[in-house]
Amino acid sequence: MKRRVVVTGLGAVTSISCQVEDLWKRILAGESGIGPLGLFDTTRYSVKFGGEVKNWEPSAYFSSKDAKRMDRFAQFALVSAVDAVRDSGIDFSREDPFRCGVILGSGIGGLNEIEEQHRRLLEKGPDKVSVFTIPKLMANAAAGHVSIQWGLRGPNTTVATACASATNAIGDALKAIQYGEADVMISGGAEAAITPMGLSAFSNMHALSTLNENPQAASRPFDKDRAGFVMSEGAGIFILEELERAKARGAKIYAEVLGYGASGDGGHITQPDEHGAGASRAMEVAVASACLNPSDIDYINAHGTSTPLGDKAETIAIKRVYGDHAKNVSISSTKSQLGHMLGASGGVEFIFCVLAIRDGLIPPTINLRTPDPDCDLDYTPNELRERKVRYVQSNSFGFGGHNASVVLGALRNG
Repeated sequence: MKRRVVVTGLGAVTSISCQVEDLWKRILAGESGIGPLGLFDTTRYSVKFGGEVKNWEPSAYFSSKDAKRMDRFAQFALVSAVDAVRDSGIDFSREDPFRCGVILGSGIGGLNEIEEQHRRLLEKGPDKVSVFTIPKLMANAAAGHVSIQWGLRGPNTTVATACASATNAIGDALKAIQYGEADVMISGGAEAAITPMGLSAFSNMHALSTLNENPQAASRPFDKDRAGFVMSEGAGIFILEELERAKARGAKIYAEVLGYGASGDGGHITQPDEHGAGASRAMEVAVASACLNPSDIDYINAHGTSTPLGDKAETIAIKRVYGDHAKNVSISSTKSQLGHMLGASGGVEFIFCVLAIRDGLIPPTINLRTPDPDCDLDYTPNELRERKVRYVQSNSFGFGGHNASVVLGALRNG
């Protein structure tokens, strides 16, 4: 029999706020974290804006010496994890380290470090490449640092499935607890790919919005005039625990993680299946594994990246899964406010799903001004909505045809 899994702690780093409650308040108010980039000179770039974490200063969490040994994405992950652990009240020194683990997602990993050390190699020669290069650039560095922070020796892996990474990581962590491999898991995702090469590469694919004159309106999921996503960075990390041991230690329980589904499109390396077949399969499996019917779901936090093909395909997928109920379920894309954090998106959006359940509030999809006939569901345009939220679904889809979906709910009796 599968064990039950609950959420007991939350932590986030985003372009709007790095404090979960303040972030949630600003999301509900429809604030945007998108603006001109200051990480590097964008004079020669066709895209000059994104969801940048401004004035990043992690000195309250670890020393400058330790910071120099971590890429920006790993710093985001560790800070978010520390906040999540504090929020949960768990004392890992009193836990069996072999029953506590870490599974995180990152689509790209240490791109900052790759670019910096390649520059040093070309300009100064091979002897000047940092000895910390590999430990900083590897995508599993974030999970490694988080596990080292508390000496955790349970399952410790990293998922790299592009923009589905964090949600796939959540699914793996869920199963680790459900099937008895661990009692506590730290999960989520982190990404910091707003670099000269990262921005150029996505821009040259024509994947990004170029609305430089009005950055805060650039991310417009499901709107007829959407024209690409907005690159962003950050992390969303949380604590998952087996229900009975969470109760035993008197933990604050936010929500229960009920189901998970994953699939592949098996079609194109970047374009989604136009009929939503892969996405709908992941969603169906997630709902079924939660022992629910689609009609039970009150809210969907959509992948909703603001791309012409992606938003249409996700709408089709929702209709395939939900049938007549598709018109009744509340949907929103918080990427309209935060942009697309790539492999970290599913982690931050998971947190919003948890808080939607707690507060009975549906966050808005901002910038949705012009209805698209191909996207004709209820995307909660521009203003939050009060609604009793029992069950939610969060979707993440990535390049490579990776689809992941997770279902959460308020804690049930029994």
